[in-house]
Amino acid sequence: MEKIRTRDEVSQETTWDLRDLFATDAEWEQELKSLPEAAAHIETFKGHLGEGAEQLLACLDAREALQERISRTASYARLKQSEDSTNPVNIENSAKAGDILSNLSSSLSFVNSEIVDLPDGTVKRYIEELPGLQPYARSLDRLIQEKAHRLSPETEKVLASLGEVLDSPYRIYLRGKLADMTFDDALDGDDNNRPLSWSFYENNYEMSSDTKLRRSAYAAFSSKLNDYKNTFAEGYATEVKKQVVLSRLRGYDDVTDMLLSPQQVSKEMYNNVLDIIQQELAPHMRRLAALKKRELGLDKLMFCDLKAPLAPEFSPAITYEEACTLIREALAVMGPEYGDIVERAFSERWVDYADNAGKSTGAFCSSIYGSHSYILISWANNMRGAFTLAHEVGHAGHFMLAGHYQRLTNTRPSLYFIEAPSTMNEMLLADHLLKRSDHPRMRRWVILQLLNTYYHNFVTHLLEGELQRRVYALATKDEPITAKTLSQLKGNILSEFWGPELVIDEGAKLTWMRQPHYYMGLYPYTYAAGLTASTAAAQLIREEGQPAVDRWLDALKAGGSLDPQELMKLAGVDMSGPEPIRAAVAYVGSLVDELERLYS
Repeated sequence: MEKIRTRDEVSQETTWDLRDLFATDAEWEQELKSLPEAAAHIETFKGHLGEGAEQLLACLDAREALQERISRTASYARLKQSEDSTNPVNIENSAKAGDILSNLSSSLSFVNSEIVDLPDGTVKRYIEELPGLQPYARSLDRLIQEKAHRLSPETEKVLASLGEVLDSPYRIYLRGKLADMTFDDALDGDDNNRPLSWSFYENNYEMSSDTKLRRSAYAAFSSKLNDYKNTFAEGYATEVKKQVVLSRLRGYDDVTDMLLSPQQVSKEMYNNVLDIIQQELAPHMRRLAALKKRELGLDKLMFCDLKAPLAPEFSPAITYEEACTLIREALAVMGPEYGDIVERAFSERWVDYADNAGKSTGAFCSSIYGSHSYILISWANNMRGAFTLAHEVGHAGHFMLAGHYQRLTNTRPSLYFIEAPSTMNEMLLADHLLKRSDHPRMRRWVILQLLNTYYHNFVTHLLEGELQRRVYALATKDEPITAKTLSQLKGNILSEFWGPELVIDEGAKLTWMRQPHYYMGLYPYTYAAGLTASTAAAQLIREEGQPAVDRWLDALKAGGSLDPQELMKLAGVDMSGPEPIRAAVAYVGSLVDELERLYS
């Protein structure tokens, strides 16, 4: 019988090694306390940025060096909390870091305010006069473009000092989810009690071929979500209200314009992803749902059945070590430089794959400039985990390359592109699996794995994005955001997409409670944007081979030095119109077509 283990009970080899950041908590705390002194040095530039290009460069260089230290320090605290939020020391250190970093943000806010207030043309002249400023040219240009939306230096400083408070809805969500929620046991097909946790449900039971276990776990899981729905709704409503108020203060037409601005994405690009995929993918997903209901012999298809394996008799378990080997082989096409990053991730304990109480759910990759990436995942010995691991290694490979070839200032690209490198690795893993065997059963199984990738990005995250769009539309009209409202919206979205093929019960309507992405701006829809780009780029790699791989690597190395459309064009994909989106949806349709043939 499974057991929900504490952090102390898991093997060290299954955890990440944070000593690459700081050898001890004491060393981390010493660095945290030293940061204000470094910030005080930067404050000596206050009032002097208009004195010449040399002053501006010295200030920006000093700030960038401090930002690298801040990133390392903040990441350590965040990763410690992510590995175990039941540990009070981790919570205390995270709060301690948050307080100091908010103060640092406030004290350094003068830099951007002074740059924006320089006479028109001054920054451009400085860059022309002093080549050392060239690495900052793009970020400076974007800062000037946002001039109309910046507030007075005093107001910007106050807002920066409130950073810890303004980010509190997300932290409250995580505390409730990871530290406070406990679940009743589930019953499997043999009437055995099975322990239930957030991780056990999403990484195991939700994908179980045991219908009784899957539905029992879903019922217990949903029941606990229901107990917390009003608290979670209040937290999310606060996050939404914050964004709406800030958009009005900064003079944006609406909150969507404000949230899309740092992504360098137009409303047309944003709406294209949401509208086209929902409209054109729904018929294909309904066919897949009907196939699943028929093949599994279900009396009805419930929301909790969507991830049930279609081929449970051929669903081989895979260990973490086996997955690492498989991913190494699949990504060999990316060449030795990329391959070295993959090898280091697996051999130097960049990955935390233990499953313990208080650990963050889902998976993520945190990349620290000047150090390396860290990946969090909870391993459940299934192929979905292998695809998720390949996905997160895609983020690691991207940011390690970008960090090597770009300054910190130009490392991070737009959110619109950020999920392309990760989903590309899932495409490459699927291609690799297909090359290993042409047996119809194997091909059917690999297609199912690929469809899981598209379901995750084109359905789960896309419909999260649709919920965000509707929530912000209501909030802009000052409509209250409550648990009832959120559940109704989610139920409507699911019904519109799935039609009569799927039973939308009360538990399905509560899935707005399950993702942290709602607290990260307009992030959810970017999964679909990224997968659209990687679908197109993967096809180019299949057709052209090495030249397409080289273009893809160039896009990864460019980091944030280009806007998202330019990055995608560098990889050979033009996202300016709807064509790549329609092509990606059509590809999903072709996968469903083949699956239907293989089952007929």
